[in-house]
Parts: sequence; C-alpha cells; structure tokens
Amino acid sequence: MANLKRFLLPACFAVFCASCSNPSPVQKAEQTPPPDNWKFRIYVTNEVSGNMSVIDGETYKVVATAPLGKRPRGIHPSPDRKTIYVALSGSPIGGPDVDESTLPPPDKSADGIGVFDVAQNKVVRVLKAGSDPENFDVSQDGKQIYISNEDESAISIVDIAAGTVAKSFKIGAQPEGVKVTPDGKHVWVTSEETGTISVLDPAAGKIVKTFKVGHRPRSIAFLPDGSRAYVNAENDGTVVLVDAVKGKMIKAIPLGKPGTVKPMAVLVSPDGSRLYVSTGRGHQVVTIDTVSNKVLSSLEVGRRPWGIGLSPDGKTLYSANGPSNDISVVDLATNTIIKKIPAESSPWGVIALEHY
Repeated sequence: MANLKRFLLPACFAVFCASCSNPSPVQKAEQTPPPDNWKFRIYVTNEVSGNMSVIDGETYKVVATAPLGKRPRGIHPSPDRKTIYVALSGSPIGGPDVDESTLPPPDKSADGIGVFDVAQNKVVRVLKAGSDPENFDVSQDGKQIYISNEDESAISIVDIAAGTVAKSFKIGAQPEGVKVTPDGKHVWVTSEETGTISVLDPAAGKIVKTFKVGHRPRSIAFLPDGSRAYVNAENDGTVVLVDAVKGKMIKAIPLGKPGTVKPMAVLVSPDGSRLYVSTGRGHQVVTIDTVSNKVLSSLEVGRRPWGIGLSPDGKTLYSANGPSNDISVVDLATNTIIKKIPAESSPWGVIALEHY
C-alpha cells in the first residue's frame, strides 16, 4: 500500500499541473476573438445608456455593445470608413415638456467627439468639440469635423489631427443638423429656434448666407448633384424643398397634421430618386418621390423614430426608435418591416458600414 501511495501521489500531481498549463478546448474557444469575416454592420448610438449597439448586417444579431460616453447622439463615419465619430454631451436630457430649471448642471468635461475605431470596436480618443455637441458632419478630405453647439448657438470646426476647435461661428439659436454640400465647398446648419439655415464657407472662414426654411428644422439632405436640398420642418409637419444653388426655399411638402406628424431626420437614397423621412411622434417613415416631390408611401415603424440609415446597397432602411429601445429593419422594395432588433436605452442615430 505504501508503494502504491508513492506511485499515485506524483502521478496525480502531474495530471493536475498539465490541466493548469493546458486549458480545455472550451476555454481556448472563449479566449479566441470572433472571426473578422462580416460584410457590413449597423452601428446605433444609445443616448440614455451611453453606448453603441453593433449589429451584424446579415444576421441582425447584436454582436457587441461598446461604451461611448454621456449622451451619444450624432454619428458619422470617416471617408475611409475605418473610424466612426460620435457626438457626446454632458448636458442633461431636456425636451419640450421638461422644466429645465429642475435639471442638474451640465457636465462640460463629458462634451466632445468620440473617435471609435472600427477594427478595435472601441473609443480610442475624444476630441474637444465645444459645448454640448449634438450633430455634425465630416469634411470630404477627412481632416475636419463641423459641429453644431446647441447651447452656444454656434458651429465649430474641429481639426481632427490636433483634436481641438480651430474656429467657431455664431449662428441662429439651437443649431442641430449639419451637412456638407456634395461639392464639399459649404456646410449647411439648421437652427431650430430661428427656423433658419446658415451656410458656412470653411475656406473663407465666414457665414455667407442665412435663410428661412420653416419651424424647427433639424436635418438636411442633398440630392447627389447638389441642385436641391430637403430640410425637415418639425413643427409644421412638412419637409421643405430648397434650391441649393440659390439658397432659397421652393415649397413645403406636407406629410400630415402638424403636431401629430413631426418630421425629424431626412435621408436621400444613393441614386437620388427617393427621400426618406422619420416622423418622431408620428411613428412613421415616409417615402417621397424626388421628381414629383409627392408622398409615395408611409410605414409605421415604432415609437418615436428619430435617426434613420440605409444599407450599403440602398435596399434596406433602419430606424432608431427611442422609447421602444429597438431598431426597425425595413425592406424598401415591399415597404414592410422584416425585423425588429433590440437595442440599449433610447437609440438615437444609426449608420451602416461595409467591411473596409
């Protein structure tokens, strides 16, 4: 028996050591990162939970939830699609029915533009962006970001390499929507309170034009040739058609009863033939023919759809439905919802990117 014990104890010890130094196949599989073979992904900013839902564009499964910072809203990719920029704000969430005097003071240290590395799937840097950035656009050369600073009634130009605000310009009250013109020469900015569009010439370093468009504009979309633009007029229940060359309103396109239908985001199809409009409390996404400028269809997609995005082939639309915490996937050929994807708390903005 003594001899048997002398044999068993060393043998057991050897097996124990081997098991520690050589993890089981299950452990190895858990430590190996998932294969990088996705075709395209959908990225959604969640304003209340402060993170991003990363969704596989083919399976519609959430593959990651990445922390971003406070109140992530506006979201746009870099021209090379290797980076996603996200507007972050430390200002407390308000709204039409909120008494702002009851809100806590803003956390200005949380304001900035988050730089999200697509390959690493995480924020790698935060750029200074002025006070309370809400939305923005990226220059065509990828060197600058143009940002609406809502509580300062200003638009700021951020130098991405330096990570600082290069210049800032005063415009109408409560700026929000920002869009670079198709030729890259000008930047249009909406001002909600004044109902205007301000046109910035970045090269000249000045605001070159301001014109009226309707009540509470938030979003801008251009036709690919730059001849026309569409701007939402939230409180009018309309979308405004603009002569983009002259900087002058042509007409308003009614979408429904003002107050019931509240146009929010506008988005033009890649071929320029269709305009898609989210309607907030109207629960719908509306499709407009850009030749006749008449409504073709509408579809109820969820509670308070805000941000909308298109698949890389332009055949599928995604709407971020804030109060219901989900993303609706719409087949544009049939104008039907084919999937609802759960997100985190209060999804705001959405884009889709092909694997670069």
